Amino acid sequence: MSDAVERIVGERVHGEPHPSEPKGEAFDDETVFKRYPKLSTMMGYEDQLSPRPREPSGKRRKQSENRGDCGGGRLSGHSGHRARETGMTTTDTRIDEIAPDLYRIHTPIALPGGIGFSFNQYLLVDDAPLLFHTGPRKLFPGIRDAIARVMPVDRLRYVGFSHYEADECGALNEFLSVAPRAEPLCGRVAAIVSVDDIADRPALALGDGEDLRLGKRVVRWFDAPHVPHGWECGFLMETTAKTLFCGDLFTQGGDKTPALTTGDILEPSEAFRAPMDYFAHAPQTRATIHRLADQKPTTLACMHGSAWTGDGGALLRALAERVMA
Repeated sequence: MSDAVERIVGERVHGEPHPSEPKGEAFDDETVFKRYPKLSTMMGYEDQLSPRPREPSGKRRKQSENRGDCGGGRLSGHSGHRARETGMTTTDTRIDEIAPDLYRIHTPIALPGGIGFSFNQYLLVDDAPLLFHTGPRKLFPGIRDAIARVMPVDRLRYVGFSHYEADECGALNEFLSVAPRAEPLCGRVAAIVSVDDIADRPALALGDGEDLRLGKRVVRWFDAPHVPHGWECGFLMETTAKTLFCGDLFTQGGDKTPALTTGDILEPSEAFRAPMDYFAHAPQTRATIHRLADQKPTTLACMHGSAWTGDGGALLRALAERVMA
């Protein structure tokens, strides 16, 4: 077993069984990844980012006939890059327009043991285009090329993310290098504890409830410490179309998910959470999720699996009850 897996799962320390090790079970890497699917997304990402200067801040959905799944809009297509050696294999990255000027960039991957998973980023095209999530650094070429199908990558103005993890911001500096006017976009805590040190440009750090105009559209930042995890965690909402960029909330497994669905994503996400609960279960978790529900989002831009459209407030409240049960 690799040292990283051993540290995280705690199978053995100095040759002695760890108290958390299941009795009588052989815990090789494949067993670990099957038991803890999200763990394998942590593997293979070395030093993602590096240091630093500051600047000012500055179509209709097409519904498919089956299972309530919604296809992409005008644009749907693949880019041709594959990840380098990361402990995972990937098929081509694709991009779909899931609402006017809102694109889901999607890379399905196979984790060790044949477990299907995916990473999503979202591109909001406006006068000041925003990319939310960068994906892991080693998926950067495919994600960059997918964006280039819609607009020149050097037009990016903001590169945002929920919290500091490889799949959230692993390719941050790569995007800053190809988009000379782009700024990292995150919450104030993230900027203080991580981003202003590791990013090649200082972050535009938004306070709780602060708005940022992109052109026709305005996005609003919501602090969400430890929801689902990370002191610096927060979410961004586009206030006109009511799209909530909800990060790791409603994480769905699998690598064959539709771009946009009206079907159930709560049960698949709860099934994925069951083997390794990635929620911190902080005292304010229910209140934080209810606050997001009060914004009445109609599209949930999930980082893993399908984006979802419907009564987002009701779905978020249902999630809060399940997580805090």
